Amino acid sequence: AHTPLFEAVEGAHGLFVPLATAPYEQDTPLTASAPGVLWALLTPLLAILDRTGLLTAPPDTLEKIAGRLDHIAERCGPAIATYSNPAKTLAAELADALPVIWTEGTSAGPAGRRFAAALAELSGRPSVVSELPEALAAHSTLLSGPLAAGADPDDFFRDRVEEPPALHARVVLLRDRPIGGLSAAPAARDLALSHDTPISELEPESGGEIETLAELIAVTDFAAVYLALASGA
Repeated sequence: AHTPLFEAVEGAHGLFVPLATAPYEQDTPLTASAPGVLWALLTPLLAILDRTGLLTAPPDTLEKIAGRLDHIAERCGPAIATYSNPAKTLAAELADALPVIWTEGTSAGPAGRRFAAALAELSGRPSVVSELPEALAAHSTLLSGPLAAGADPDDFFRDRVEEPPALHARVVLLRDRPIGGLSAAPAARDLALSHDTPISELEPESGGEIETLAELIAVTDFAAVYLALASGA
């Protein structure tokens, strides 16, 4: 629409990118981690940053991102059964777990931090997040303490009727393809398994950094929503 703002920006030879809106009314305000909010804000921002030369995100890249998101929506949508739905599978694995999110790669780092924020906002689920290889030292004690998967759940004083089961750590490894073939993932798996800690892994299909970031965020967003629905949040 040719609004006064649009005309003012056009008159200054600027780029006007309208904010995308949902095709339906929201009964309650969306949280900052709601999937629709992120892409409504990020897509025009990418276009502006490309126009100003701060990063490379031409229209064909944005189209690839849209295509990748459509593909993930088809794989992770509500109609897709859990056994072939990576987001539902991850949500089921985290149902009674404390997510210990480890990331490796340029795209995986921000995706992991986003996942932790989405878990907290959408389902009220606490989590910890760190990048590899620093996570190996940072979380080693956590995996061997009372939150460890192998910790004894039968505390004598625990009320087995009234209290919900205790959360135990589960590693979620988000990986982008490592540069130069160097990877801390084998050491991460060894550390988790040495403490009897289960591990879930997500690795995007090949593509540009923004595409792989979009895939990791999309899958984990779906997982956070499914976990919130399952927990009644």
